Amino acid sequence: MAVNKFTKADIVDAVYDKTGMNRKDVGMVIDLFISEVKAALMKRQVIELRGFGTFEIKMRKARLRARNPKTGEIISIRPHGNVAFRPGRDLKQEAWAITDEDPSSP
Repeated sequence: MAVNKFTKADIVDAVYDKTGMNRKDVGMVIDLFISEVKAALMKRQVIELRGFGTFEIKMRKARLRARNPKTGEIISIRPHGNVAFRPGRDLKQEAWAITDEDPSSP
């Protein structure tokens, strides 16, 4: 299955096409949005975007005997944060309808 990437530049182009706003302004708004999401996550706030999903930081426990998969070396890992995303109900329902047979379906 081939992976189609949709980059930040693609988002800027799509918003530009739909709004007619200045491309530079659209890019700045998207950059500011991403910056605000990152800042909120670093403050351990939960970001809820209705109809899309929820971003949050979940803490991972320390492990004294983890293994480096590349070298096989036993290492210890300190407790650390991990960004988690939970899709919202609308996104889950739309994703559930996607099948491999029809790749053009939204």
